[in-house]
This record gives sequence, structure tokens and C-alpha cells, in this order.
Amino acid sequence: MSPTAQTNTPPSRRPPARTPAPPRPGVVYQPAHAVLICVAAPALAISTEQGQLTGQGLEGFYHGGRRVLSRCQLRLAGEEPVPLQGRMLGAGRARFIAAARTTADTGPDPAVTVERVRCADGTERITVLSAAEHPVRLPAELRLGTDLAELGAIAVGRSGAELPAAVHGAGLRWSAPTGQAVVTAQPAPDTTWASAGLLRWELELPPGGSRTITLSIGLRKTAGAVAAPQARTPAALPGPPLDAAAAPWPRSQARCDDARVDTLLRTSLDDLHALLLRDPVRPADVHLAAGVPWRCALAPAESLRAARTLLPLGTRLAAGTLRTLARSQLTGPGPDHGRIPGTLRNAGPHVPPSCTGIEATLLFPAVLAEARRWGLADSDIEPLLPAAERCLEWLRGAAKEGGYVPDPVPDGPLRCETQAQAHRAALLGSDLLDAFGRPGGEELREWAQALRQRFREDFWLDDRSGGRPAALRTADGSAMAHLSSTAVELLDTGLTDAGEYAVGLLDKVQTEQLARLLGGPSLDSGWGLRSLSTKEPGHNPFGHRSGAVRSQETATAVAALAAAGYEKEAASLLRGALDAAEVFGYRLPEMYAAEQRTAGSAPLPHPAACRPAAVAAAAAVQLLLALAGIRPDVPAGTVAVRPMSTAPLGAVQFTGLRVAEEPFSVRISRLGMGMVEEAPEGLQLGI
Repeated sequence: MSPTAQTNTPPSRRPPARTPAPPRPGVVYQPAHAVLICVAAPALAISTEQGQLTGQGLEGFYHGGRRVLSRCQLRLAGEEPVPLQGRMLGAGRARFIAAARTTADTGPDPAVTVERVRCADGTERITVLSAAEHPVRLPAELRLGTDLAELGAIAVGRSGAELPAAVHGAGLRWSAPTGQAVVTAQPAPDTTWASAGLLRWELELPPGGSRTITLSIGLRKTAGAVAAPQARTPAALPGPPLDAAAAPWPRSQARCDDARVDTLLRTSLDDLHALLLRDPVRPADVHLAAGVPWRCALAPAESLRAARTLLPLGTRLAAGTLRTLARSQLTGPGPDHGRIPGTLRNAGPHVPPSCTGIEATLLFPAVLAEARRWGLADSDIEPLLPAAERCLEWLRGAAKEGGYVPDPVPDGPLRCETQAQAHRAALLGSDLLDAFGRPGGEELREWAQALRQRFREDFWLDDRSGGRPAALRTADGSAMAHLSSTAVELLDTGLTDAGEYAVGLLDKVQTEQLARLLGGPSLDSGWGLRSLSTKEPGHNPFGHRSGAVRSQETATAVAALAAAGYEKEAASLLRGALDAAEVFGYRLPEMYAAEQRTAGSAPLPHPAACRPAAVAAAAAVQLLLALAGIRPDVPAGTVAVRPMSTAPLGAVQFTGLRVAEEPFSVRISRLGMGMVEEAPEGLQLGI
């Protein structure tokens, strides 16, 4: 998402404007779609495919949102090597190959090549290799520089000038009030010029030999500076698997007739590992950063959505995310009591911004209830129950007037997706309260039932084509009828009552009509679900809420449609999203543009999209696991598998999943038949 998509305006104090403010004159946002981004949150390394860091655009090493090194330009024998290839080796590493023109060349064939392996943890290995038949002697120079600028300033081209360097051991140092950037080299350079930011070596390469220079880039905070969230240890970087104490889920695998399935799952899990952050208050609690490069931090609604989606891989991530957010919950007196803080989010051209804090507040009890179904221990749930009860108290208080939940202010608009989220929170929250003998469950169920009856009359707009849900109702009762992807929330109601999907806000006829609309060409682009129908005014294929395909909403639609029995529509969206993932190198961005799919067409990258993003990487997992339809109820001692009977991607096997924190594996045949191959002892299996 664009760095301007959020604002910190308190939702209870000032109603938002109906249209986004125009961009400030002279502000040009740096594109992020054509760069290679290595991630080991909260550290990043952003490069172009050329490999050289020139200080232009977003290039550089970052830590905690600050650029530690912006320029790292290599010259061999006074010339820059010719770039040949740059590609990702994993979520946290990139490799660049270049050819150097030297006197060792005997013709058009280069005798000297350079390999640079750049890691998000702040290391770079530069290896110069010679294929010459005689020794080669050549000077190697590295020109280094930095501005120690914040990512927000860099994003709009306001990073400032480079800082003067000073010699620091076997490298250089740059100082600013916010901290010091330090680069050290191994082996130490033969010559160092601080005024030019230059390190120089005289390399001697034997026939067929090589020399390697290793750079270590670090940021030292000054006294009083706020520490960044703790990253995973270097041993947890992509490559070797995370140890059991650090990883919230195991290494899962997929084997499928469509070989792309396993590649997408592995890439997505790699990205998710790279986005993990520890809570500085309680380092044992991990959560996902929202996405890079713009939001490498906790975003309550998105981090909760991703944790919910990843419950089939285990409950530890959900528990850590819930505990972290519970510590931020507003507990003072007033109308905001029980709400989780969050920023405003642009909701498109037709409606005012929404509040991510309200979404997170409604997600909290639902995620806790579903985590219990997947096997979260009572000892982990009980400390979180007071926070969940406060969320439900806020829900009951916010819904007093007319029974609907406004967003973002008490007299604000009534959004269809907010009512769906509130309905899900009430249903799942009531089960949670009953299970632990807490009062209020029956009241919530009665409220949810009344909401269903009112919603089906107030929010359904009949027309000649069969009708559609209103996207929003205003305080004066008028309805906005534009068709958008947020309507998928009406189908995504979650698990309750022994693994059965809860009753949705729509009746059977309305659900069937919504499924038809979601599967129609105005929303199904052939590459995923558009955020706004092509028939609506203001449609823009690049609009992040007005037409762009959003990976998370596509995955939600696939899972919900498949669970509701509309497999044709679900399969179409699933195949389109998988094809789009292949175009993007199996690293799905949070959003992308797509005209209606035709022969030879392809989805287009959005220049401001986060990639990787937590909800997009988790969405890839949700897309694939929708094939299996796993429905656990660990407290009741059951787990069912209800796969898509059409088996749209052929036979598939998932291993390394978790139910009750024990291994779980399932196989789906080409005929759509499911078979549990591994499950915890004591669980009754069902199909």
C-alpha cells in the first residue's frame, strides 16, 4: 500500500473527509515494483537488478526504517563491471553477477567476473573470479555513502545529502543525531579515503583463482534513541530452517499435479519467516510485519488477518499476535474502552476512510475462538479472555444505535464488511464465552440473529439482475450500491459448532447471487478478484481500493466460496491467482493491476504495493489450503476434511500442517476425495 494510505487521526474525534487529500505539489513517490527487496525484518536491502547501490530511489541497506548505507559502487581497474544478472536467492538474499573488462581479456570473452551476494541482515560478499590463464593484478574500489535518512522521507524523494565519512577501523563511519552507520571490510582495505568514502584493494588473482571481500553494515543508536523491534537471529535467515524455539510453524510442503503449488507455498513461507518480528516487551511473542518496504512494523488488522489465515500451520503465531495487541488495547473509560488502536485507511473513491483499529477489535475475539478450534491450549486462552471480553463489550456499545456498527466514528457510515466482521465476532465470541463459563454469550447470539434479519432487508438492494448487497449505508439511511470485493466478508463467517461454518449474514438466495457476482467478469479479472467492479464509475485497474486485485481478498473469496459450495467460482479465482503468482515469481504482491484476461495478457505490478506483504504471503497459503477444506474442532475431539470435489489443480498432498500443535497431513485425489494421512491421536476423523 502507498505510504500515504494511512493517517493517525483518532476515529472517535474527527470524521474523515469523503475524498482523499490531493498529493502535495512536488512529491514524487519512489516506485517499488522493479527492485529486489531482501527482508529480515526489521532489516531490508533494496537493490535494482544491476547490483550497484547508487543512492538513487529506494536503494540501500535499512534497519528499523532508517537507511544505513545508500551507496556501494564497485569499480575494477577503474571501470564499473557490466551487469549480467540479478535475482533473489530467498526472502533475505539476492545474487548479482557482472563481467569486468580487464587487460586479461584476449577477445570478446570476459576473463574476470564478479559475484555479489547481498543479505538483508547487513552483509554483502563480493567475490572476484578470474578465468585467465595467467595471474591478474587489478585494483578494486568501493565508493560508499549514506544519508541515514528515514524511509518515509526517501519514499517521497526527500532524503537529503550524503553525510561526511570518517575512518573507522577497517572501514568507514557516518554520524547523525539519530545514530551512526558503520561499514567494516574483511580483509581490511589497503587504502581508505574518508573524504571520498573510498575503500581500495590491490587484488592479485592466480589463474582460475578468486578473492572475496566481505562487508558488514550496521547501525548504532545514539543514547535516547528508540530501539527497533527485535529481528530474528542470523541463524534464522532464509536458508537453514528456523529452530523450534524461534519458528511459529514448521516447514510445510505441498506435492501437487501442478508443480507451481509447491513453489508458491515454499516462497510464501520463506517470505513469512522473513517478516517475523519479536515484541520488544515480550520477545517470546512473535508477529508479522505488515509488509515491505513501506510498513515493516505491526499493523493490527493485517497482522491479525495473516495470523488467522496461518492457523493450519500452528497456533503460536496467532497467540503471540493476540498477546502483543492485547497489551495495546484501550482500557480507560469512555466510548473507546476495549478498542484496539489503529490508523485510518483509504477505502476508495466512493466511501470515506475506514479504521483499521475497528477491524482489529472485531477480529480479536474471532481469531482467539478459531485458534481454540485449531488447538490453542486453554492455558494460553485464559489470559487473553479479558481482552476478548473488552472487544465484545466495545462491540455491544458501538452497536447500540440501530444494531449496526459504524466505522470509523460513532455517527459514521455503516459498511457491509464491518457488519460481517461484527457478526462473526459475536458468533465466535459467544462460543468462546460459553466454553469458559463467562457471561454474555447468549446476548451476543441474540444480537447476531437480529443483525442477520435486519441486514438481509436493509442492505440487500433488489434489481433486475438479481440484486446485490449495498456497500455502505449512511446515517440518513441512503445506500451506496457500488459492487466491490469487500462483499466477500459476507461469506467469510468462520468456524463454529463442531467445525460447521456459521450462518452468514445473507440468506441462501442472496448468497447464490453474490457468488455469481464474484465469479462474473466485472469482478473476476481472470487474474484474481478486482476491488471494484469494472461497471462502477471511478474504476481504475491500479486503484488499491477502486479496481486493483488484492491478494488477500481473492484468497478470502476462494476459501469462502469453496466452503459454501460454489466451487466453479472458487476454482476460477484460484487458477487466476496462481497464474498471477507465477508472473510475479511466486512472491504475490499485496495488490496488482489487471485488465480482463485475454490471450497474451498479464497482470501488471503496482508501483506502490508492498512485496512481500504479510496478508499476501498468507493469502497464498489460504488459496492452496482451500483445496483441502480442513475443519478442526480440537475441544470436541474432531477434525474433518471437506475438499473441493472438482480438484481444480489435480491431486495434492499437504504435509507439515498442525492441528493441536501436532503434525497433520492430508491428501486429495484427482477425484476430489480427501484422506487424512497423519493426525494427532485421539481426534475423530471425518470427511
